Amino acid sequence: MKLRLLAAALAATVVLPLSVASATDLEVTHWWTSGGEAAAVAELAKAFDATGNHWVDGAIAGSGGTARPIMISRITGGDPMGATQFNHGRQAEELVEAGLMRDLTDVATRENWKDIVKPSSLLDSCTIEGKIYCAPVNIHSWQWLWLSNAAFKQAGVEVPKNWDEFVAAAPALEKAGIIPLAVGGQPWQSAGAFDVLMVAIAGKDVFNKVFGEKDAEVAAGPDIAKVFKAADDARKMSKGSNVQDWNQATNLVITGKAGGQIMGDWAQGEFQVAGQKAGTDYTCLPGLGVNEIISTGGDAFYFPLLKDEEKSKAQEVLASTLLDPKTQVAFNLKKGSLPVRGDVDLDTANDCMKKGLEILAKGNVIQGTDQLLSADSQKQKEDLFSEFFANPSMTPEDAQKRFTDIIASAD
Repeated sequence: MKLRLLAAALAATVVLPLSVASATDLEVTHWWTSGGEAAAVAELAKAFDATGNHWVDGAIAGSGGTARPIMISRITGGDPMGATQFNHGRQAEELVEAGLMRDLTDVATRENWKDIVKPSSLLDSCTIEGKIYCAPVNIHSWQWLWLSNAAFKQAGVEVPKNWDEFVAAAPALEKAGIIPLAVGGQPWQSAGAFDVLMVAIAGKDVFNKVFGEKDAEVAAGPDIAKVFKAADDARKMSKGSNVQDWNQATNLVITGKAGGQIMGDWAQGEFQVAGQKAGTDYTCLPGLGVNEIISTGGDAFYFPLLKDEEKSKAQEVLASTLLDPKTQVAFNLKKGSLPVRGDVDLDTANDCMKKGLEILAKGNVIQGTDQLLSADSQKQKEDLFSEFFANPSMTPEDAQKRFTDIIASAD
């Protein structure tokens, strides 16, 4: 469904939920429901409540893939929330084009977002036809391999320093009754793991050619064939995970039932809640220990157009609060992500977060696929890798052909 076709009809029907108690109560929808995520979002709520307004939490259980259709349906159906989480990129593009989302350019200009938000690609992802429509809150990088030190000790092998050593250690882990690689059943997890393998094995230039330039010839070539071979290794090592949610897969690593997990830096929040210490209880390998490159995707908040003047004012306050230096530090330390401001103090960051900050400072970054692909193309990719990881009979060669077709038609 193209949302822009609904714009004229919906503009006249947008109303506020009758359940909202006061003008400064603002419902905020998001999909942060794991232990670490809940601790992080509580920091945002605390900061907003301190302004005299009230954060009405609208958490939606499940992943973004579950939550986004609900969020979009509410906005297009005339029941908008005060603010809603999306990932940096193109997920809200059609909502903006339909005239259903608020322009934050005045707030961004007044508070110099263009000067403080780093890298600039984060704000670029919020910008459509020169206007800013979202407030970025963090930098989440996918390119991490999280390892259980206890699992490798039990298996009698050294903690790996890179992907190849991890693959080589898999038989010892299996012999000890440990799943080598934890992968949850949600499609975005297997698709994300493939993207991480691409950067590590094929490199930054190939990643940008495939996802940035939509180069189908490169997608069909030998560099990507090597990535599919690694993805085949990954699916073999993940046999027996038998979990759905990403945080359940992370918990397998935390409890030593799995050797490792390819997952974004949000996994740090789960280790923190479990009382585990980076470098002691678990090890993190940015870029899988092969190419220390991180993506600069993450989360941002968009603000649907509201007719209530007081709530509209509260939206501005929330947008400003999200980028406040103190809020940025408190939230990101709990979330495991990096701040979007380059001028905040993160001396209390753990070893893994400091590794991410060093990589960011060197400029060894790529954009996330949410920024480079439309939501439709991203969904096709997720469907492919969900099937690939679930169906051992699909060969890497057949999967690469389907992947090439997706890239050839991607927008």
